[in-house]
Amino acid sequence: CTHYLFIVVVAVNSTLLTINAGDYIFYTDWAWTSYVVFPISQTLMLVVGATYYLTFTGVPGTATYYALIMTVYTWIAKGAWFALGYPYDFIVTPVWLPSAMLIDLAYWATKKNKHSLILFGGVLCGMSLPLFNMVNLITVADPLETAFKYPRPTLPPYMTPIEPQVGKFYNSPVALGAGAGAVLSVTFAALGCKLNTW
Repeated sequence: CTHYLFIVVVAVNSTLLTINAGDYIFYTDWAWTSYVVFPISQTLMLVVGATYYLTFTGVPGTATYYALIMTVYTWIAKGAWFALGYPYDFIVTPVWLPSAMLIDLAYWATKKNKHSLILFGGVLCGMSLPLFNMVNLITVADPLETAFKYPRPTLPPYMTPIEPQVGKFYNSPVALGAGAGAVLSVTFAALGCKLNTW
């Protein structure tokens, strides 16, 4: 029961993070700063749940299955966005799946070695998700353009989208997200494994 409850809690939190960190109004106000927050938060939620699930079952492939659960939960939650007039482009594409596959690959290739899973799986997931997510952003409508085309009717005046200072904070959001994600994901992969030994 605790096992399934954990999977549900982490997957639901992943959904909430997606909606908040990937919200195009937030993106409009903060531009690439928002992008850096998005990959790091998503990577950490993915890696802790995926490594927990993977080491719990001991079957390579369950990390990818966990990423599929996250994706489906997000699709269900974002289905409600249609009622708010959000465009179809903001239905999330499954950016978690390739990164989860790398976690599975690290576990399988090292013959189910937990320490290799933590180190290699964590680094691979942390470095890959920002790259996959940038490909995802390239294939959908420009978030900045979308924010002005579909303004929220309930926004108070002080939250009206402003033109962001792109590049003001970071020169390369993908590199920053990948670097920070790679370091932090190792810690969270270790946490995911530790949760099975309580």
